[in-house]
Amino acid sequence: MVQQVLMVAEKPSIAEALAKSLCKGKYNSRRGVSPVGQVHEFNGEFQGSPAWLKITSVAGHVYSIDFPPELNNWDRVDPAKLFESKTVQKEANPKQRMPQHLRSESKGCDHLVLWLDCDREGENICYEVMQNVAPNLSDRKNVWRAKFSSLVAKDLQHAYRNLGYPNQNEALSVDARQEIDLKTGVAFTRFQTRYFQGKYGDLDSSLVSYGPCQTPTLWFCVRRHNDIQTFQPETYYTIDVKLEGSQLASPLWLEWSRGQLFDLQAATTFKSMIDAYQWATVTDVSEKEERRSRPGAMNTVLMLKLASQQLGMGPQQAMQVAERLYLSGYITYPRTETTKYPPAFDLREAVSFQSRNPYWGEFATELLTTGLNRPKEGYDAGDHPPITPVRSATEGDFGSSDSWRLFDMLTRHFLASLGHDCKFTRTKVHFVIGEEVSTSSNSHRAGHYWRLVTRMVLPQLKIGEKLQIASKSISSAKTKPPPYLSESDLLGLMEKNGIGTDASMATHINNICERNYVSLTDGRRLVPTKLGITLVHGYQAIDNELVIPRVRANIESECTLIANGKARKDEVTAHALTIFQQKFMYFVSHVDLMDHLFESTFTSLAATGKLMSRCGKCRTYMNLIDKKPVRLFCRHCDETYALPQTGSSVKLYKELTCPLDNFQLVMISYPSTAGGGRKQYPLCPMCYNDPPFPESKPKSSCWECLHPTCKHALASVGVCGCPQDSCSGTLCLDAESKPKWKLDCNTCNYQLRLFQDKAHKITVTKDKCENCGSKLLNVEFSKGKSSLSNGAESVVGCLVCDDALNSQVESSFARLSKRHGGGKGKGGRRGKGRGGKRANVDVRMTFDGF
Repeated sequence: MVQQVLMVAEKPSIAEALAKSLCKGKYNSRRGVSPVGQVHEFNGEFQGSPAWLKITSVAGHVYSIDFPPELNNWDRVDPAKLFESKTVQKEANPKQRMPQHLRSESKGCDHLVLWLDCDREGENICYEVMQNVAPNLSDRKNVWRAKFSSLVAKDLQHAYRNLGYPNQNEALSVDARQEIDLKTGVAFTRFQTRYFQGKYGDLDSSLVSYGPCQTPTLWFCVRRHNDIQTFQPETYYTIDVKLEGSQLASPLWLEWSRGQLFDLQAATTFKSMIDAYQWATVTDVSEKEERRSRPGAMNTVLMLKLASQQLGMGPQQAMQVAERLYLSGYITYPRTETTKYPPAFDLREAVSFQSRNPYWGEFATELLTTGLNRPKEGYDAGDHPPITPVRSATEGDFGSSDSWRLFDMLTRHFLASLGHDCKFTRTKVHFVIGEEVSTSSNSHRAGHYWRLVTRMVLPQLKIGEKLQIASKSISSAKTKPPPYLSESDLLGLMEKNGIGTDASMATHINNICERNYVSLTDGRRLVPTKLGITLVHGYQAIDNELVIPRVRANIESECTLIANGKARKDEVTAHALTIFQQKFMYFVSHVDLMDHLFESTFTSLAATGKLMSRCGKCRTYMNLIDKKPVRLFCRHCDETYALPQTGSSVKLYKELTCPLDNFQLVMISYPSTAGGGRKQYPLCPMCYNDPPFPESKPKSSCWECLHPTCKHALASVGVCGCPQDSCSGTLCLDAESKPKWKLDCNTCNYQLRLFQDKAHKITVTKDKCENCGSKLLNVEFSKGKSSLSNGAESVVGCLVCDDALNSQVESSFARLSKRHGGGKGKGGRRGKGRGGKRANVDVRMTFDGF
């Protein structure tokens, strides 16, 4: 009986590369249960026997961990309880239906071969796949692990012939880190966010977050900021001498051997001692051969540093581009800490791939001819070989300039690492001005020495030769503080102090930028914001260990012990969480120390923003806080109401009020991503934060409200179902878009433009089309602008089925077609929807953000 083998890769592109590499003929491809997981099938061999091979993929993690739903209410759950709470496993992306896909494809299979990325994260995904596949195997022991570093066919075939087993210890180390980061990060973040956003209006950050990796990363930036702020500049003086002569093609400026002096009187005295001399005499000419060592092999951190320095490409962007290069088969796996090639690595073959490249092919050929110099001794982390190009390419092979620029940098670096050290000759010429004098204590020259160090070609000067002095002067300058950290500097500090991994460092730097803790300035330097500085200083005032890198480095080292089988996951996790829980309790009891710093830096909610709309409870005007997170604040009730955070603008909507709670409505508008222009919709601040009906979704606008009679609710403005295949929303009439009438989807960005300025009034009737169920529109045309064949100035009809009306619409995406009926849902009384004030931020937070 022919064996059935299921192979699972980490991404669809890797699955396709596997099929092409392992299939000796053609293979069939079909869709699976998951919309992202194709299945490639063919007859082949497995461990020397005939087999039916199926290759599919996941799309990253199958699961993530989170808190149970009952713990996701920010207002009702004490964050301190999170340290001891259980976590639950959730599908990472339910729309992908990945567990169902894996279970379906594994039915009847005898073997599972795991082709996940060969790092700890990939090992963790292996066990997520096994969780769904192993129960369906004829023998649960038939689980195999492929180890590979590139998608070149030869490498994949070698990995297939040398299968091993998944490493549970490495998978458990990831579980430990995820749990520690989730519980610690969410507990601190919930407390900080609610405490400080409830008091200050200009923090300009949606979350006041804490992360065991993120916060030490920020600390490096703030520490450098402190060094700059406390720096005291000093004035220093140098003596500048310019020489001229027939021997010289251009003037020479000499460097004074004494360097900088911080005393003007002393500098003036020394200059006066040479003022009488018009010639400088050569006293020594030395030549020394020096060399600049060739670069070492490339690992992830070095790649990110060079991409920032040389290409102006941020770490997050560089990592994404590198992953695309890897998935397209241009380079080896880009996540590696190793800078030492294994003895068996065929460097000569890697160079030969580049020998015909029009840019560096000549150099590659020279290396092959003269012999390769094996890269300098590096570090072997036991993960993947250094990042190496595995095929030749030019800019025309890439869809983006970033991909070409990074590939160009990686390839040139690789070839340079195999070349010779750069040799050059450094020539130093020493001059003396003045005569030698002696004292009883020591001897020195009355004149003083200069040396000339230059990259220019020097003339053949001899000892005793004289050059004329063209000028002598004293110049002054001030000492300068160190610059702000560059991305490259920060990556180096993170690597040195064990903050993050090669796979996560870029994410941590991106997080502190996204959270408005630092800003990226010219030269890709990271300047802390007021919020970032205040947070770090606040942590230091309460508990310095919350922010210094040593604590995080200890956690990383303990997770490494788990990965190496030298520590138990449960013991490491319990120990770390106990420490952080104690620190959290101390932080909460002493948060006033941090609050004092916030008081002196930020503005209270009551004094922030501008008057906008009336509160339905007290009828006083609420303030619009337009800094992140955008919200309305009632000073009288001391209540805050979240608003959409989509870069939108907010204005009062004609002083209209909600019939349910008497709050004044506001109009939200934002740039549309489809077809240009803007989209807008009304919402009630109370209903948006506290849904009025049991069936209501959180964060709903008026266009999603189930009220049966309100003229702004779905029942009054909804016309027909959105024609987008992936959308279940409803097209609603934007009554404020006159004369450029529009229907906007209340869920996606679909937009429909109507009648090209010909109608002066459009209303949605209560009647429905008998054919498609859409609401009928009452259209009144402007005088002389009727688009109807009979010239009628008004019509009631279906926008979908009536050809005369349908021909007058223009879609941002496609022609409007029949799909499904009008407004969803039915109205009703207010019911039991209101269950208390809701959180002002996204309640779904996982370890990824920390």
